[in-house]
Amino acid sequence: MGGAIFAGVGLVVIIVVVIAIILAFYVIGVYNGLQRLRVSTESALSGIDVQLKRRHDLVPNLVSTVQGYASHEKGTLEAVIKARASAMQAGTVNEKSAAEGQLSGALGRLMAIAEAYPDLKANQNFLQLQGELSGLENGISQSRGNYNGSAQGFNATLAQFPTNIIGGIFSFKAFDFFKADEADRSVPVVKF
Repeated sequence: MGGAIFAGVGLVVIIVVVIAIILAFYVIGVYNGLQRLRVSTESALSGIDVQLKRRHDLVPNLVSTVQGYASHEKGTLEAVIKARASAMQAGTVNEKSAAEGQLSGALGRLMAIAEAYPDLKANQNFLQLQGELSGLENGISQSRGNYNGSAQGFNATLAQFPTNIIGGIFSFKAFDFFKADEADRSVPVVKF
């Protein structure tokens, strides 16, 4: 009878060890999945940073070109330079989103200046810079969409049970989304 109890205890220990091993592999799988999604999301954020850096590098050339034709538009030019500086110093996704929204608005006002200066509108350098800026804006928009999609996938996975428990144990945090600024959300006014 003592041998039967010992065999039963041994079987229970084996079952507990097997369950612990299965649970450990499950936790490792969930952790690795979260890491993979986090790295993908951070890579998408890096894609935005690359596009924004290119835009930040373009702004001084654009300001310089406009300044040659519209030097008395000093307030607008200074606003663009200030917005660029703020955007370059932004750290978090929310700070970047707000700062880039301000830069987009300032660049929009800068482009509107060109309408008042026919010589500027005809300047090849300005036209080239304007075309580059337009292409960059499209790239930025696409990069933001890619990032928001990655962040949504990560956040949704992190929020699901039991992944949320494992994510909490390993201190995973949800990613913030890039949001449209007020200028992007407002309906343009069309006048005839």
